[in-house]
Amino acid sequence: MSKATTTDRQSPGPHVADSHDVIRVHGARENNLRDVSIEIPKRRLTVFTGVSGSGKSSLVFDTIAAESQRLINETYSAFLQGFMPNLARPEVDVLDGLTTAIAVDQQRMGSDPRSTVGTATDANAMLRILFSRLGDPHIGPPGAFSFNTASVSASGGMTIDRGADKTKTEKVTFSRTGGMCTHCEGRGTVSDIDLTQLYDDSKSLSEDPFTIPTYTGGGWVVRVIAESGFFDKEKPIREYSKKERHDFLYREPTKVKINGVNLTYEGLIPKIQKSFLSKDRESMQPHIRAFVDRAVTFSRCPECDGTRLSELARSSKIGKLNIADACAMEIRDLAEWVRGLEEPSVAPLLAKLQHTLDSFVEIGLGYLSLDRASGTLSGGEAQRTKMIRHLGSSLTDVTYVFDEPSIGLHPHDIQRMNNLLLRLRDKGNTVLVVEHKPETIAIADHVVDLGPGAGTAGGTVCFEGTLEGLRGSGTVTGRHLDDRAKIKATVRKPTGALEIRGASANNLHSVDVDIPLGVLTVVTGVAGSGKSSLVHGSIPADEGVVAIDQTPIRGSRRSNPATYTGLADPIRKAFAKANGVKPALFSANSEGACPTCNGAGVIYTDLAIMQSVATPCEECEGRRFEASVLEYRLGGRDISEVLAMPVTEAEEFFGSGEARTPAAHKVLQRLADVGLGYLTLGQPLTTLSGGERQRLKLATHMGEKGGVYVLDEPTTGLHLADVEQLLGLLDRLVDSGKSVIVIEHHQAVMAHADWIIDLGPGAGHDGGRIVFEGTPADLVESRSTLTGEHLAAYVGA
Repeated sequence: MSKATTTDRQSPGPHVADSHDVIRVHGARENNLRDVSIEIPKRRLTVFTGVSGSGKSSLVFDTIAAESQRLINETYSAFLQGFMPNLARPEVDVLDGLTTAIAVDQQRMGSDPRSTVGTATDANAMLRILFSRLGDPHIGPPGAFSFNTASVSASGGMTIDRGADKTKTEKVTFSRTGGMCTHCEGRGTVSDIDLTQLYDDSKSLSEDPFTIPTYTGGGWVVRVIAESGFFDKEKPIREYSKKERHDFLYREPTKVKINGVNLTYEGLIPKIQKSFLSKDRESMQPHIRAFVDRAVTFSRCPECDGTRLSELARSSKIGKLNIADACAMEIRDLAEWVRGLEEPSVAPLLAKLQHTLDSFVEIGLGYLSLDRASGTLSGGEAQRTKMIRHLGSSLTDVTYVFDEPSIGLHPHDIQRMNNLLLRLRDKGNTVLVVEHKPETIAIADHVVDLGPGAGTAGGTVCFEGTLEGLRGSGTVTGRHLDDRAKIKATVRKPTGALEIRGASANNLHSVDVDIPLGVLTVVTGVAGSGKSSLVHGSIPADEGVVAIDQTPIRGSRRSNPATYTGLADPIRKAFAKANGVKPALFSANSEGACPTCNGAGVIYTDLAIMQSVATPCEECEGRRFEASVLEYRLGGRDISEVLAMPVTEAEEFFGSGEARTPAAHKVLQRLADVGLGYLTLGQPLTTLSGGERQRLKLATHMGEKGGVYVLDEPTTGLHLADVEQLLGLLDRLVDSGKSVIVIEHHQAVMAHADWIIDLGPGAGHDGGRIVFEGTPADLVESRSTLTGEHLAAYVGA
């Protein structure tokens, strides 16, 4: 047997391959970055800090992670690249030492009703295989247990050519067994449309009877119905015959000719289902969302009882459980059930499934169930769910990029998340984390602080080094790192109470609680303890309640703070009134748009598989408006100059003088109140950070009339210095006579509260109970709950 020979000679020095131990960034100018140059150590945990909007995400996600992804995409064939998104090269001079980057961001997971925690993590796929092998009775392959697969059967004749003009026809049958419930089509819920919210049946088609958005009298949608020939246009809808009513509501798509044009007529109900109900509710415009909420009710499917599965799929069991029962269990309980299965024929499958379920528990999501719709997960839950597939990965020398992994985590849970980040690092990976929480900044090997301010006042590296160096650096983060909010000496007295009785949504155990009004109330507890179920599920969403949840704001590159907040309307009207023209002229999405770039300000050139190139429009020089529109002025400024103003300058501009516009000034005051004074009015929403979007949303909702404000984790994306400003805003709301209810984990908000309601003691079925009600001082003194212990440690009691 031959054996490799070895020598005892020492290597003359480090191997050249070991010299590539940093990621070098030189001259980064993405978004607001100002020629940033930095070296980031590999195989270490680096935390990026700085105020919201200082450029952290621009450096980490839009520069480092984006370029890594672009370079990987370029390794595929031109054919495959044609199906992939065209990623532009980031604005940077040199990027060296990159490794494969895996970005785990805060983006919510798909809100398709058929997307669940199980389908998003492959746990469902493994369960389907398990039941197809071990289920009794055996009903078919894994597809028979899938609520995304419908049962199909077909038969017909197939002609077989045997040569020499000989053919033979054989009967062929095909069948596929799926697990989809046919009644709800795998959604688990069925919709019922209230016809009285669609039209006034006392009117005829000629009297514009519809109350549906976009169904206006002169529009094509209504013309197709009225001139289809199926109805008498002068006859009231309530007098329709049975056939006319069926054609009006349910008729299948039918070709009709109107004024010589071939069009398709379709019944009202299927048309509404396709045009409104097939869309994600959160992506709808506000007036369309209001219509859907008013006209459509969703209820549990009576056929499958909300399981999404057919009766056949539910008939096959392993022991006493069918696949619907398994998916409805809390994941930690399901993990125990899988651990008890002993079947050598599927041992590798059981091991993989067991590892996936244990990862959920380890990451703090054991209280979820696999049938939970993925669109209902919070940003923090969605981010941790995406982490599942990376925990057991054999890959090393990978760059993992995280965007505030502590979001949605109680202080008790943050240590567990920190351990997972350190585990990824210890496997030889580079871990880059954008974070505001001191508890996570504390575990960093290397800290990069960007700033000094936000927007145009940021974009530079203010400090890089160790945690101790950051403390003494004098930067905004360094100064606020050890900030601790103090327990208030006196708390406000409630003016009333909002009574909740017998709350049992999700994991709540028939909770009775009185939420005080006229004060700042904080509802807290570990993740999954039932906070959102109690507040959003029990407080009626009537006209007096303004609810601000974690749903991300959506918008294209044409959307900006002015259009999102409604500020654009009073500005356009003010310009129109001052110049005696139409308001539409001052919209870059309407009549005033530059004809060359259609109001985009840039020309996009599609280069097929190569990155698209965006160049400033030569006609309008990036100002988005037609030249004739820019001749109209208000207070000496044209519309493009106004949209280029920061909020603070615009607040002064519209507050007095010739340009005084009270409606615009009110919106601008709210934007300044939430700390967005540096944003320009026309800055595309796609360039805003997570914290900026959260505050933009808060400023918009503050304009709604209501006596009770419900905020869900408003500190998301906020720097330590920004939290102080938020507390001041909450105080102003309460002092103006409002009641403010906040779901929050941040100890600074808890300490500042007048009243705390703590849920727990654990998550899932271990939570759902009130474990404390009282003032922050009482909670700190008693230390009777996990929240009490962490709050006491935070305030130094």
